[in-house]
Amino acid sequence: MFSAWFKITLWKRIMAMLVLGIIFGALAGEHAAKISWMGDIFINLIRMIVVPLVFITLVSGVIAMGDPKRLGSLGIKTLALYVGTTLVAITIGLTVAAIVQPGIGVDISGAVAKELPPAKPLAERLLSIIPTNPLAALADGDMLAIIFFALILGAGILMAGDKAKQLAKFADAGSEAMLKVTHVVMEVAPFGVFALISEVVGEGGVQQLFTVVPLAGSVIAACAIHVLITHGSIMKFLLKLPPSRFFRDITGAQLVAFSTSSSSGTLPVTMTVAEENLGVSKTVASSVLPLGATINMDGSGIYVGILAVFAAQVLGVPLGLEQYLLIAFAATLVSIGTAAVPSASLFLLATVLSVIGIEDAQTFLIVGFVFPFDRPLDMLRTVVNVTGDLSVGTAVAKWEGELDEGVFKAEPVD
Repeated sequence: MFSAWFKITLWKRIMAMLVLGIIFGALAGEHAAKISWMGDIFINLIRMIVVPLVFITLVSGVIAMGDPKRLGSLGIKTLALYVGTTLVAITIGLTVAAIVQPGIGVDISGAVAKELPPAKPLAERLLSIIPTNPLAALADGDMLAIIFFALILGAGILMAGDKAKQLAKFADAGSEAMLKVTHVVMEVAPFGVFALISEVVGEGGVQQLFTVVPLAGSVIAACAIHVLITHGSIMKFLLKLPPSRFFRDITGAQLVAFSTSSSSGTLPVTMTVAEENLGVSKTVASSVLPLGATINMDGSGIYVGILAVFAAQVLGVPLGLEQYLLIAFAATLVSIGTAAVPSASLFLLATVLSVIGIEDAQTFLIVGFVFPFDRPLDMLRTVVNVTGDLSVGTAVAKWEGELDEGVFKAEPVD
């Protein structure tokens, strides 16, 4: 029985448990929370490995480049693609919202205001990228600071040459060990996904997604358009690769993203999928994907843009071309470096709405109205974010000559 279970491809096991979890949650209702400990174990295991995995694989990836100059080339391409796809995502979201007009006729008088923590100024956010204490950044899980320090350390080891050979060997061995640990943790994923989705459905019911049909429909439509059209076009026209193979091979990462609602929590399986299913080299996967899990928030950009239009329509704030451009610009800026945790997008709303003259008190009412059904939409947003990470990772790998197209195009092994 056990051997038959492990012979099934991981993403199929996750999909099966996801469906069973939805059914169990619908039948058990609030009692589904009694198995939440299974989901907590999975999330804690993921959190346990994220920081060491990102740090050691990123250092190892930089060393594997062999030339510090390649870091600049790879970095420019990565950042340009991440920012570019985020702008496209927000534009799609705003266009869908302008057509659907999800806020027209919606009454929020019964909503309970939900106060948000103050947003960090952009200058402070940028300054925090450079850690004053790298060990503290590692302990706190400050991903941008960890990435910055890992890049600097990797480049330093490269420049030191033979004198740092032992450090290079340690980083390479550590990277291999962490990837093996990741494989072990991912075997727990089907059971964690079952518990997480059961709890979500049990607490709010599947119907919670349809509490505000126009808003939910706008988000779903914009996310689907961005994933299928934008990333499908990147595969087909920019990379000359079959989109169907790309979407087939990333299913496992998408399912984990959907259940955890966390890009950073999905990172270990995202990196495994990139290397083993898409043929992305360890060098690219260990540098591009951790950065993507931190700064690439296409789903959040879509959601915040649509929510901004929704709020303006509910509150009677007129929107012209200038206001749409302000929303797009603000949403792009604040989405970069958003915490890769559930419902983090809502923390950005006050900053975006302030550019079109909506006050904090009004923003808190909007958030209070949206919050009860935010989790299912957040799950969908995370799928968009992780899909974008893998799309950009594949593109950068192809352009850097670090993509094994034989692996990418290989037939699946059942």
